[in-house]
Amino acid sequence: MIYGLAAVDDRGRVADQAVLRALGWAPGTRLAIRETRRLLIVQTDPHGVFTITTQGHLRLPAPVRHCSGLLPGDRVLLTAEPARSLLVVHPPAVLDDMITHCHTERLDGDRP
Repeated sequence: MIYGLAAVDDRGRVADQAVLRALGWAPGTRLAIRETRRLLIVQTDPHGVFTITTQGHLRLPAPVRHCSGLLPGDRVLLTAEPARSLLVVHPPAVLDDMITHCHTERLDGDRP
């Protein structure tokens, strides 16, 4: 797994060159993007309608951003699995839920 944190700009671009490079995704790489359980799943797809931009950024289309509640400036966690050519984008609301659950489960009873 490769991890990265990046901000979403006002055009939906996410610029984390290290993660995209680890996946081997160059400008023009065709992608499929879908939302499931508030996560954004990005995979290569020879028939995909989305592509890595000429500047090497991942661009999340507006309908996908709206479904997941992403706003310009939001920071997202990127988790990449190069062996599967898979990228998962974790929006802030998902991170909040994950961290709250983890802290409740692991730190409960360890409060000052």
